[in-house]
Amino acid sequence: METPVYKFEPSDYDTVYEPSEDTFLLLDALENELTEIAARKPLLCVEIGPGSGVVIVALSKHLPAGGHFVGFDINAKACRMTQKTCLMNGGTSVDVVNMDLLAGLLPGCVDLLVFNPPYVPTQPTAQSLEEHIDEFRTDGDNKLVHAWAGGANGRAVTDRVLADLDRILSPDGLFYLLLLKENKPQEVLQQLENKCFRGKIIKDRRIRGEHLYVLRIERRAKCEQYISAERLRWRIVSLTELNTTWMFCVSTAFVK
Repeated sequence: METPVYKFEPSDYDTVYEPSEDTFLLLDALENELTEIAARKPLLCVEIGPGSGVVIVALSKHLPAGGHFVGFDINAKACRMTQKTCLMNGGTSVDVVNMDLLAGLLPGCVDLLVFNPPYVPTQPTAQSLEEHIDEFRTDGDNKLVHAWAGGANGRAVTDRVLADLDRILSPDGLFYLLLLKENKPQEVLQQLENKCFRGKIIKDRRIRGEHLYVLRIERRAKCEQYISAERLRWRIVSLTELNTTWMFCVSTAFVK
């Protein structure tokens, strides 16, 4: 799965995360999983924090037609960069929403979820991510730190997504998560095992003092029956109204 064409202007390097070794590891892992992903016929494919957009654009080009691809990024400049990458690669159908994580999604609607989070361990902060959102909407100082600084254990943002995973992942959904060794990936897998998920490390790579892992996570078969009729009803509604919903989100969420 080749890396999509992308282009950074000099000013972009201070505000948008440039594709790096972690990005390419994630692309390699997803390439190995394409057959399994395609077999599940995902309808809604989501990347959290697409940044440059190369991962979600690559998926949109290599998965069968019929799926809807959406990137959520708290950084409006990253949203624009992802749009630009889409256009540079033949106008692939990817919507981008300027939003924090997955709070705006209806339950049980995500069939494929991909996340390369801020994973570098840093000093914990009393402030939540929401308190930084306005920093991404101004042209001030270098805010790229928020693309890599992960707080305590490097999992401040990741743990928020894991806490919401049971709500948003569909019964047959797949979640691909990139972690650093210091993020304690085996601990993450054990925590998910206790919540009716199963996971494993599918690819790892040592690069310049870092040991990176890609985890594949899905529901355990015996736990899938917990999905209530109400949650399935919401999934049907969300998919039926998907195009209208995302057109509205995109038109209102982008910063011009």
